[in-house]
Amino acid sequence: MSNITRWNPVNEFEDLMSRYNRMFGLSRTSGEGKDVFSRSDWAPAVDIKETPEAFSIEAELPGMEKKDVKVTVHDGVLSIEGERKHEDETKDKKHHRIERYYGSFLRRFTLPDNVDENSVKANFKDGLLTLTLQKAEPKEPKAIEVDVQ
Repeated sequence: MSNITRWNPVNEFEDLMSRYNRMFGLSRTSGEGKDVFSRSDWAPAVDIKETPEAFSIEAELPGMEKKDVKVTVHDGVLSIEGERKHEDETKDKKHHRIERYYGSFLRRFTLPDNVDENSVKANFKDGLLTLTLQKAEPKEPKAIEVDVQ
């Protein structure tokens, strides 16, 4: 006679999600089963504002320095990336709780067509990265005459 196995859909769903997360490098547990934060688990908070002349992006990066942040613009995409390093543990300190996120982050924003990619200015002060993107005159569509034969 065969054994009957009880089906548990929750366990199957958790297994599926675990495999999906591992496939994309989003695993949240270490070998000891404790929660850890991976590279993709945090991103700085960002405010995006618009004036008639420009767009402004402010990213909160407390505890970071200018050298830890890289801003690039390529093919209409603005990227902000960096890494907040965890302070080394010392023998004379006990950590009771660590709630701040550490590790690498990457934020990407698709720029509107009316942004001049060559005018991006960056300012970093007191843990706040401020990017200013000047607006460009909208490009007029180029008319092409078609010959009919």
